[in-house]
Amino acid sequence: MNRAILVILGVMAALVVGVGVLVVILVATGGDDDGTTQTQETPADDGGSEGELRLIGPEPITLDPHTIQDAASAIYVVEIFGGLLTLDTDLAIQPDLAAEIPTEANGGKVVNADGTVTYTFHLLEGLLFHDRKPVFAETVKASFERAADPLTQSLVSEFFLGDIVGVTEKLRGQANEISGIEVIDETTLTITIEADLPSFLFKLTYPTAFVIDPTQVENDPNWTRRPNGTGPYKLEQWRFGERIVLEANERYHLGAPNIKTVRYLLAGSSITLYEAGDIDVAGVALDDLERIQDPADALNAEYRRGNRLSLDYLGFNTNTPPFDDPLVRKAFAMAIDKEQIARAVYQDAIPVANSILMPGLAAYSETAQPPQFDVEAAIELLNQSSYGGADGLPEITLAESGTGATSGPGTSAILEMWRVNLGVDVQIQQAEAATFFQDVDQGRYQLFTLGWIMDYPDEDDILNIHFDSDSPNNNTGYSNPDVDALLRAALTEPDPQTRINLYREAEEIILDEVPWFPLFFDQFHALVKPYVNNYLIPASIVPRLRFISLDE
Repeated sequence: MNRAILVILGVMAALVVGVGVLVVILVATGGDDDGTTQTQETPADDGGSEGELRLIGPEPITLDPHTIQDAASAIYVVEIFGGLLTLDTDLAIQPDLAAEIPTEANGGKVVNADGTVTYTFHLLEGLLFHDRKPVFAETVKASFERAADPLTQSLVSEFFLGDIVGVTEKLRGQANEISGIEVIDETTLTITIEADLPSFLFKLTYPTAFVIDPTQVENDPNWTRRPNGTGPYKLEQWRFGERIVLEANERYHLGAPNIKTVRYLLAGSSITLYEAGDIDVAGVALDDLERIQDPADALNAEYRRGNRLSLDYLGFNTNTPPFDDPLVRKAFAMAIDKEQIARAVYQDAIPVANSILMPGLAAYSETAQPPQFDVEAAIELLNQSSYGGADGLPEITLAESGTGATSGPGTSAILEMWRVNLGVDVQIQQAEAATFFQDVDQGRYQLFTLGWIMDYPDEDDILNIHFDSDSPNNNTGYSNPDVDALLRAALTEPDPQTRINLYREAEEIILDEVPWFPLFFDQFHALVKPYVNNYLIPASIVPRLRFISLDE
């Protein structure tokens, strides 16, 4: 999620977010001397939660919902916190802290004479944080103010909250509060946005819009180690490198979770732990996939496979030599045989991507065409470029997240294709995840591999956020005024088909100019014990643990 939600090339076949993520992310925040954080005891109401679900998961970078950009953090944050609205497991908008979704039909949405739009949110009665502190409309407003505070240093607030009147001024330090958010009474507030935007309510489901405990944040510098949220689960323990334990919020306003405890192991082999009976769900890695897919294997009956709204891609820094020349970008793209990598490396476990928009999005097109594999054409483009061919290129380094001695098999295959097909030796630079994400955002790399998991099923969450010239999340420096015009028109276009056409036209230009080169779409491959019921793996990261149950 980024929400920016990011995955790394070479792990997708084993990526089951919250289950089998293979990227180990080290966290440098402080804690107790033994590396353990436990929440303070709070009296528990009688509830129906029982049993323990055992998973394997990644170490989060942060549990601050207003700053997260990675999937490893998001899988916990969406369970601990909540906002006015949420996404269900089908990625449809549902009320969370709000009593209902504001619409024109129920009087909650009003288009003003100046073109702005005002939404009125009525909170559910009796909302509580995990420590039983009440949640009021003023609490919600304070959370938005904190997310847009320059001192919070959120890299995602501008995109997800910037439609709200006054947020831009607050982010730039030009205002003390957000003028577009007004508290009416204890359980009512209004949010006014600049224009009628089809995707705005989706943006309120992103963690940047989640409600935090303002008193805790103000008084405890280590509050993210003991977050006081409103979500279905609360953090019971976080021992770095070992485990994260979530406990059910028995007083959760949408109903107590079925399972009392969810225990995440932060290290170990997923399949080994699963076969030993130490975890209940496991991601399936490439080395085990052929065996698990064999109907004769004992585990085959527990195997699940499905699609995610996720893309793995190569990013080219368009402001840095040699990728400031679009001919070089296109040449490097055309030297990659994605079909061969899918067969030989990934055993056809993931589909080749020929578009940036994924299947499942309204504007996805099966006829989209990025540069196709063609070695002769790639060499010719390189010779026609301002660098005059391979011999004129500067030293090139591909950056990726990781701390291993070697790259993953997918990355290694791409490097070998560039060496053989173009005569270019590309070096590898690895960095731990938090540093890597920061350096990508700041444009410090020539070339990088990343993935993007959609935060919600709307095209603006990948095209506008990454390819608008003015977007703070444009991680390649790409700029095209024609693309800007198309993307900005799509943001406010009320007609669905016209909006689809605008996004498809923008994507066509982006694919041709190659700031990103789409590689593969993500699929999940998982094993689930037969006594685990309703274990849903949605196409994006949404709260889902409370729906799972265990046979007695």
